[in-house]
Order: sequence, then C-alpha cells, then structure tokens
Amino acid sequence: MLDQSDNPPMSRDEVVALLRARGINPTQQRIEIAQLLLARPQHLSAEQILALVNKERPLASKATVYNTLRTFAEQGLINEVIVDPTRVLYDSNTGAHHHFYNLDTGTLMDVGVDQLSISALPSLPEGTVAAGIEVIIRVRNAPGAQTESMQAV
Repeated sequence: MLDQSDNPPMSRDEVVALLRARGINPTQQRIEIAQLLLARPQHLSAEQILALVNKERPLASKATVYNTLRTFAEQGLINEVIVDPTRVLYDSNTGAHHHFYNLDTGTLMDVGVDQLSISALPSLPEGTVAAGIEVIIRVRNAPGAQTESMQAV
C-alpha cells in the first residue's frame, strides 16, 4: 500500500492560493472543505465531510458540500471514487494509484501503481486516448479470520 505519512496541513493562505490557482473562488466554506480534505491522503464521503465541516458550528449546507466537491473534482483537486452505484468517496490523493475496497467495512485503501501489473489494454474506441487507469479491487473479510483493521483513508 501507499505510504500514508502525514504532511503538515496546508495553511489557510496556501489553500486560498491553491483554490485561486485552479480558478475557484475561495469562499469560507470552500476553504474549510479544502483544508479538511487536503490535510492528508484520505477517502471521505460527502456525508462525512458535511459532518466534519459542521462539527464545531454550522458552516455549510449539504448542497454547498456537494457543489464544492463537484467543483474540486472538476478542477483536479480531488478524485471521485465510485465504489458502488450508491457510494462515492472523495480521494485527496490525485496521483496515479489504485484501491482496495472492503465490502464488509466500507473502507477504501490506496494501492501503489507499482503493486499492480497491467500487461495490455483493449483497443480504445477510434478517436480516443487513454486518460488513466483506475483499478478497484473489492475484498471481503475472510470468514473466521481475524482481520487487520483497515483505516478509512
């Protein structure tokens, strides 16, 4: 799995500069959401982000969180990982990597591209180029086995 070492969180000024560099107006809500998401490599649902950003005081509505996440994904600040048709997680790691998704716990873990070998791709539709490859390896806890606790990152 990828190294999940913590980097110091981005300062407010760094977040504002990053948002502006991506053409995103740095509102208070967007700054708070960006600071939360970009603090470390992690995978969070919109509901988790909503709860965390409003933990101390009401700051953002559900619509604001969803709209902000869509904007951040469109501008390449985060990636959307659709783990099943009803669940989307937002990934602060925008570098090339894959994932393990535990169906029993709902956790998502990064897997480095060097840990997976893809020997060939199918022929691409005419007039297209590959924009990336994302593999999600779905796992379940083995029956009766003690499983290592997977952190939801």
